[in-house]
Amino acid sequence: MIDTTDKRSTPPGTRNLPIQDLRDWLDDVDAIGELVRITDPVDRDEIMSAIVYLLAKQKGSPAVLFEKAVGFEDNPIGARLLWNLVGPSLRRVAVTLEEPADTPTIDLIRRVQGKMKNRMPPAEVTPDDAPIYENTLTGDAIDLDLLPIPKHWPLDGGRYGGTGDAVITRDPDSDYLNIGTYRMMQQGKQQVGLYLSPGKDARLHIARSWERGEDVQVAAAWGIDPLFMLVGSQGFPKNISEYEYIGGLKGQPVPVVRGKTTDLLLPANADLVIEGVIRPGSMKAEGPFGEFTGYYGRPEGEAPLMDVTAVHFRNNPILTNALMADYPSCEQSGFFAIIRSAKVWDDLDTLGVPGIKGIYAHPAVSGGLGMTVISLEQLYAGHAAQALALAAQVPGGAYFTKWIIAVDDDIDPSNMDEVMWAMGSRCNPADDIDILRDTWSTPLDPSQYPPENRPYGSKALINVCKPHKHLAEFPKRTMLRRDIYENVAATWEKLGLPGQVPDIHTFERDT
Repeated sequence: MIDTTDKRSTPPGTRNLPIQDLRDWLDDVDAIGELVRITDPVDRDEIMSAIVYLLAKQKGSPAVLFEKAVGFEDNPIGARLLWNLVGPSLRRVAVTLEEPADTPTIDLIRRVQGKMKNRMPPAEVTPDDAPIYENTLTGDAIDLDLLPIPKHWPLDGGRYGGTGDAVITRDPDSDYLNIGTYRMMQQGKQQVGLYLSPGKDARLHIARSWERGEDVQVAAAWGIDPLFMLVGSQGFPKNISEYEYIGGLKGQPVPVVRGKTTDLLLPANADLVIEGVIRPGSMKAEGPFGEFTGYYGRPEGEAPLMDVTAVHFRNNPILTNALMADYPSCEQSGFFAIIRSAKVWDDLDTLGVPGIKGIYAHPAVSGGLGMTVISLEQLYAGHAAQALALAAQVPGGAYFTKWIIAVDDDIDPSNMDEVMWAMGSRCNPADDIDILRDTWSTPLDPSQYPPENRPYGSKALINVCKPHKHLAEFPKRTMLRRDIYENVAATWEKLGLPGQVPDIHTFERDT
């Protein structure tokens, strides 16, 4: 008999940071007014995703917790579905990253970039201290049909339980644990398909293990603190576990527990985790799937097939679902704008590139993957060109990105109006655009033809900085004096002017 009582890790309003689990996260998101709970049963086939797609197009779109799915009202597991975890909301991204909800964008990126330097290995706990082991199904008791796994888009190849997930594999050579966010399509009561783009860590682990004729142990957390998804979707060195980065961002080690049917370390506070094995050569048709580009990914093709050996879940578990769509309805857009920017910034710092004032991966361009804007103070000849070339190829920015733009430090890289203004007044296309070819792309890029070329792509490096050799004589831009700005700001409300005083960061006396 399964006890479906919702047991929170800590009473609402009584805990201190950091966030310990998804339920703590929900309390915090509810506290900032960005959580909607839907208690009426809702169809899991396209209806939930349609609601989320439309809500995300509203300003301040909330996270949505569906308490019941149609047909699962009396289900013994009592699973709920959480959608639009962070979506386009930078306030929820900030909460997830253990920062105040109203932290300004570039400040948030800078803080995250600093936190990434403070890695912490996970801390193993006993099974008795792991909430994920409240309930376990093994053997013939495993039946994924007991879970309200949804269908996202009309032409999807099936139901996807793994979208807002954390997939755990072990490197067969170095033994480090990788956490990645990969889609997982249900293939039956006890099997799921695992789609992996070329170059992704889990794909490399599987390939090297299969070359030796070895099984691959896999675990996937389908109900997670969203920070796992934020970190798992980024590019990190292939010898350092994402568990360490998550711990560094939280400021405390991640509690993990040894698997029951694998030797993997599982997130002890997750809501739902599956364990399993991928046997050598085990493949099955998977997809298509509506992807982050706003298009269906690839035609149906074979993908590694995971045999599920255990399902672990907390009482009344929550399945985390990430809708991939056009902007702003794409789940990854908001958090990619922050954490991918921070990762590229950290990579440039590591390489010793000075003068970086801000970096922003714009969420509207392929869910934060397609464009990176770098703001820098030009300190020497070729500085902008150097930053462009390196940002295009560092681990945090190499995958898929098509457009890398460098702007001067008087331009806010997160403000597209300012970036466009600079492109119109400081960039000469004939001189300031370079192309890198045969770079790391993805089979999901719809612009690449013929399709077999899609693992490779190209990148445009666009220098929107004032020409370094002509800085002294370049036309002077019009700017307010700081004292004038402060005078206007102080009298704004008194004068009856609408809205808030726009934030200005560059003033006449600063030049």
